[in-house]
Amino acid sequence: MLPDDAVARIVAGAQSIGKICQSKGIGEWEVVAFQSYGHELDIEAGKITLAAGGGDGGYGVRVLDGGRFGYAHLVDVSGAEHAVSQALSIAKISPAVEGFCLPENQKSTDVLGRCDNRILDVSPEDLLEQADSILSEVASLDSRAVVTGGGVGVSATAGAIVTSQGILSSGITTSHGAGVQVSIDENDELTSAWESSSSRKLLKSIPDCIETSVHWAQCTRGPIEVDSQAVDCPVLMTSEGFSPLFSVCIPAAVRGEKLARKESFWSGNEGQMVLANDLTLIDDGLMEGGMGSSSLDGEGVPRQTQVLVENGRLVGSMWSTRDSAQMMAEGRIEHAQSTGSASRGSHQSPPYTGCSDMILKSSKGGNSRDDLISHMENGYIVHSVMGAHTANPTSGDFSVTTSTILKVVDGQIAGPIKQAGLSGNIAKALSNDVLLGDRPIFQDSYSTGGMHVPDVLVMDGFRINPA
Repeated sequence: MLPDDAVARIVAGAQSIGKICQSKGIGEWEVVAFQSYGHELDIEAGKITLAAGGGDGGYGVRVLDGGRFGYAHLVDVSGAEHAVSQALSIAKISPAVEGFCLPENQKSTDVLGRCDNRILDVSPEDLLEQADSILSEVASLDSRAVVTGGGVGVSATAGAIVTSQGILSSGITTSHGAGVQVSIDENDELTSAWESSSSRKLLKSIPDCIETSVHWAQCTRGPIEVDSQAVDCPVLMTSEGFSPLFSVCIPAAVRGEKLARKESFWSGNEGQMVLANDLTLIDDGLMEGGMGSSSLDGEGVPRQTQVLVENGRLVGSMWSTRDSAQMMAEGRIEHAQSTGSASRGSHQSPPYTGCSDMILKSSKGGNSRDDLISHMENGYIVHSVMGAHTANPTSGDFSVTTSTILKVVDGQIAGPIKQAGLSGNIAKALSNDVLLGDRPIFQDSYSTGGMHVPDVLVMDGFRINPA
């Protein structure tokens, strides 16, 4: 799937762009390069409808001149002269950031599990076989169930960074993903559930998400009648339901720039209690096989494992090089430096501050889902939400809807309800009386990196409004 010389080729291209920067007298420059290849299959209405494959990539160049920076991107090295000149032109008219300079080369820690050679050998035929297996598995689990949407795919990315400060790093990352929307349409009732799995390693032929999707399409059938008035009550959110809201609000709350600009709901609370006193929040940039982990961040600073909230107390924040320099230059903070938290969406934009692999855990340990339901006594279980991206990361307020929701009465599941609104404030909800499940599950996120969050039982701060 990935050409044997992919890494060598993009490194050579990045170095040649660096030489052009040097020839123009640019003191500080940084070149990143990415080349991705992949295969994917789409599934619709129980059939494989589309097979696609191909590649994408290019180069990004950032130049620095007296604290002013410019950025440009290009697809091919043949456009390097123009791109470097463009970046220089942008730098000349950009505001200067006192003290901003590119990071020096530093010793870093190797991170394992970022590339699985088995994925490199996956062919379109292999994906076709996996998709067929998934369709057969869904039918075997429930003859009424149909995969109405989804697909499977693999990709490999060769990446490199070369800088004037002596940083030269390159490597390959792989990923394998599968997702299905399973629907059951019978007796004038339609229920459905979406589940997905992704990993840097080769997934099982039939990932666990397949059975989970069928289960939730089944258990939400036959809705019971409930009072339609909104009620404040305990809510048990599964990892799949909670992670989207968590990923919109929490990583943004611990970005150093947001804290300094008073744009975080935790601004001004450094060193104070912000979560329940048993909760700890960690950004693990060195996690083996982590989707957001690596030896170096997006601008060449060594990644680290950073405790952001310890036993409820806010003790850290995430910084990139430019953000830390700018906040000090503006006098918003006395001292800040990169925490190895620079991320890149692609070669087309400069780095920005983001998380790698964020973990929420409790010093009290975890609880089984059955124990959480029993402790809740009366409330609801929410497995997925729609509209999590509309949550307000500055205030923590959110208002979403869900159709995968179960009512709990006296510690027992009474049955599903058709649909409900879920609202609240995630910062307040996590500040006290929270119980965590015993199994953190990796979930894709709306932010950078990945979220490793278990089931979360919130006893106070959420409101359910049954439809």
